[in-house]
Amino acid sequence: MKTELFKLAINLRKRVKFLYGLKDIEIEPYYVTTKSDGKKVIFGKLKYSNEIRAFDYNKIANLKVLDYARFSPIIPILPYFN
Repeated sequence: MKTELFKLAINLRKRVKFLYGLKDIEIEPYYVTTKSDGKKVIFGKLKYSNEIRAFDYNKIANLKVLDYARFSPIIPILPYFN
């Protein structure tokens, strides 16, 4: 169920909100994958931050897809040095 909601949010570029442990987290989801130990993770950009983090599926609860305006993914561009 979580995977389908994350796929929907990624395809429509909608933010998601969930409980992660005891914290309320809102992210712009980018990528769902499995780690080398077989655990699923979601990569996403934290709201009001440029930090992209991985969140373990087993710690995610109360997942909601938000109906805010669509976000556009941030593509990191390396500064051009002379």
